[in-house]
Parts: sequence; C-alpha cells; structure tokens
Amino acid sequence: MLRPPRNTLNERAVGWWRVQWLLMTAVHVLPLAVLGALIGSARFWLLLSAAVLAVAGAAATVLFPLWWFRTHRWEITEDAVYVRTGFFWQEWRIAPMSRIQTVDTVRGPLEQLYRLATVTVTTASAKGAVRIQGLDHEVAADLAQQLTRITRDTPGDAT
Repeated sequence: MLRPPRNTLNERAVGWWRVQWLLMTAVHVLPLAVLGALIGSARFWLLLSAAVLAVAGAAATVLFPLWWFRTHRWEITEDAVYVRTGFFWQEWRIAPMSRIQTVDTVRGPLEQLYRLATVTVTTASAKGAVRIQGLDHEVAADLAQQLTRITRDTPGDAT
C-alpha cells in the first residue's frame, strides 16, 4: 500500500478556497435576492431560495476548505510526482518523471492575492495533468525548477 505523500498545502489555501466559495455562493444568491425584491408575486419563494442557498454556501465556505486542507497531500521524489486528494473518494495521482512532458506554474488573481500558485505537471496520460494547488508561490517556483532539473536528467521519452 502506498504511504500518504508527506507535504501539505500552504495554510493560505484555506482562505483562497473560502473566497472562491463566497464568490460562487454570491453569484447564485444575489440574483435571487434582487429578483425577490423586484417581483412581488414570487418574493417569498425567491427570497427563501436565496436564504437557503446563502446558509448552505456559508456552511460550505467554513467546512469544505478545512476538510480539503486536511486531505490534500503532495510529494516529489527523484522518481515521481505524488498527489493525493479526497476523503470519501480518494484519488492518488502518480506521474513518473520519465513521463513528464511539461511543468507549468499558474497564479490567478485570487492566488496572487493570497501569494499562492498552482503547479501543473503534464504527462502523456489520458487522465490528464497532475495539479498541485494551494502552494506558496515561492515553493511553487522552486518546485517547477526542481521538476525541470529532475526530468531533464531522467532517461525516457515522456510518452
């Protein structure tokens, strides 16, 4: 059995995920609330829907990011990139160094605000790229350099 990867994400990832949940909740709640204020005949149902979504979104904003932080792990060795996500449906992604084709670092606007980055490791796998989200931006830059060095020195054709 595989041992869990050793590294956790940066603690700031919890705040980053929370802002994402708040924005996603607001996108759904605000139109319902505005429509509820404007349409008298449907006011009760629209505002009730907005309130239910707001409560569910608030609960998700508090709980899910903490849960994700506790379950997401990653590790880089000389042989492979390991990523584990999920609790009920755990997903282990292992990308052998000889299969890595590209290493990308991405920092969206919210990630920049939280000084975070995502490292994407692309392989020839039909499953797609391996992504490590919620890394400190400096750790991500160092990780990209380390992966580039290791893959350069690893024999294989990355297919």
